[in-house]
Amino acid sequence: MSAITQSFILHFGEMGSKWGFNRTVGQILGLMIITEEMINAEQIAKTLSISRGNVSMALKEFQSWRLVKTVHIQGDRKEYYTAIGDIWKMAFTVMEERRKREVEPTLSALRDVLLTEAEDDKDVYAQQRINELHDLLEQATVWSDEFQKMDSANLKRLVKLGSGVGKVINIKDKLIKNKEN
Repeated sequence: MSAITQSFILHFGEMGSKWGFNRTVGQILGLMIITEEMINAEQIAKTLSISRGNVSMALKEFQSWRLVKTVHIQGDRKEYYTAIGDIWKMAFTVMEERRKREVEPTLSALRDVLLTEAEDDKDVYAQQRINELHDLLEQATVWSDEFQKMDSANLKRLVKLGSGVGKVINIKDKLIKNKEN
């Protein structure tokens, strides 16, 4: 394994642990992202010097997150794996899965709290703040849905526009403020 590959895989493992995967799972995903050809579990285990059991568990996790595709080659009993699509598709798949696993249950819990009658002014204030959080998560979910409908080329353009749009909005706000004064 080259120094570049090793460095990336090790760092991806560290990042994976911050994104909710364990380090080994992150390393396996890192390897799959930068490996052009399909790879089987034995090759993954050998390349990363990890147990075949760890590889199998990681691959099952990736399949539950819909991050890898399993491919069968005629005449070969082994299963081969490849990362799904491009980096953008992978990122949005992770976002979609995290939404299902984390955001939707949170939205449901927030709705339950908002439907409960407030007992006093502190509860009213708490519900106002909870409603703000609920609205933020709802809007982020709508925004994410719209992103996922776009192709990678348009997403890249939108992301590049992002900081420019922010600058335009800030300039507009300053102009309005100056006009009012």
